[in-house]
Amino acid sequence: MNYDLSWMLDSALEVPEAQHAILVSADGLLMARSKDVGRDHADTVAAAMSGMQSLSRTVADFCRSSGNRPHWRQTLVEFDHGWVFLISAGEGAYLAVSASPDVDMAEISFRMQQLVGQLGKALTAPPRERADIQP
Repeated sequence: MNYDLSWMLDSALEVPEAQHAILVSADGLLMARSKDVGRDHADTVAAAMSGMQSLSRTVADFCRSSGNRPHWRQTLVEFDHGWVFLISAGEGAYLAVSASPDVDMAEISFRMQQLVGQLGKALTAPPRERADIQP
């Protein structure tokens, strides 16, 4: 399966102050990028995002009060010039979006969750039917 999902990532950028979006595989490979992100830069950021989610999962116990290990949901990093949001986009994929400091954080988070739902449908291939099997 080889779909161009870039157009879907651009929908996350409809939120005012959102800047860039990438879809990353769990092993750090770039799966898709929004139109304003260069390929080389996107590859570098994809590898970093994979590492970031791995680090986030590793420190999950820091949030545990008792019981089972907490599940990672989102990583949010603040910089002087903006934010980076990182969330799970299904099995083995992550969605990262950058935004300016003035972004509506609730709106961008909501839009990212909507996009993950759409990406999940696009990334899920229907089961293959075998023509050589007779009922």
